[in-house]
Amino acid sequence: MQGRLLPRIDGRIQAFPWTDWLLEFPIAADLGFDLIEFIFEGPRIEDHPFWSAAGIAQVREVTRATGVAVRSVCADFFMEHPLFRGTAAERRSSLDVLLRLITAAGEVGARCVEIPCVDQSSLKSDEDEQALLGALGAALEVAKPAGVAILLETDLPPERFRRLLEGAGDPMVGANFDSGNSASLGYDPDEEIKAIGQFIQNVHIKDRILGGTTVPLGTGAVNFDRVFRALADAGYGGALVIQGARGTDDVEAARDYLSLIRALTEKYLDRT
Repeated sequence: MQGRLLPRIDGRIQAFPWTDWLLEFPIAADLGFDLIEFIFEGPRIEDHPFWSAAGIAQVREVTRATGVAVRSVCADFFMEHPLFRGTAAERRSSLDVLLRLITAAGEVGARCVEIPCVDQSSLKSDEDEQALLGALGAALEVAKPAGVAILLETDLPPERFRRLLEGAGDPMVGANFDSGNSASLGYDPDEEIKAIGQFIQNVHIKDRILGGTTVPLGTGAVNFDRVFRALADAGYGGALVIQGARGTDDVEAARDYLSLIRALTEKYLDRT
């Protein structure tokens, strides 16, 4: 996840590194990572590299030079500006941002844009879900030609989340599975991945305490063996994005996390 190899911004665990984002790519390459998931957040979206031709060119050049690709975008912007809440004008403005973001993502080679529907952007009613599906229908008109899937991450119970994804009725709308967020909510990984496995197109590797915060991988409520076994049973073959807790030395923490995930991947997921 972008920013994890650079100094924290204002003490936050996750934020777009506005001034230093280019510096992370060679560090990631040296550690052995093959992709970085970009963060898209406010309030300075006009300064984001995706918001200009020059910025998009920079992303394409640094990925070519380092071999570290941008395959996914975590659009935290929509936690503050949900597609399904607010006035009609506010929802339209959020949709316009999503359409432009999808286009930019496609231009840098990203395969998916993730929309978090958690915390302040949690889906609270049937009306929220229907409004979201309406927005996604409009967004698919841009996403399909761009080859960019729209992935949802929600805190809905697994069966309800599955019904929401089925309601979208399009394979270009899928799920982002976050191991830590699910464990924090008390969801069983076997049940959840069985329910939504066919829709999962991206995975965040995180550990959290039950009902609590992010902690180093292997120290929280996540049973990673069960998670990876369930992903294997679901036939998952997509990206694994490490979204671990920060350490006193973030580069060394990332190195340790990568070793752990490689071992689990070799044990459970056939990537040969």
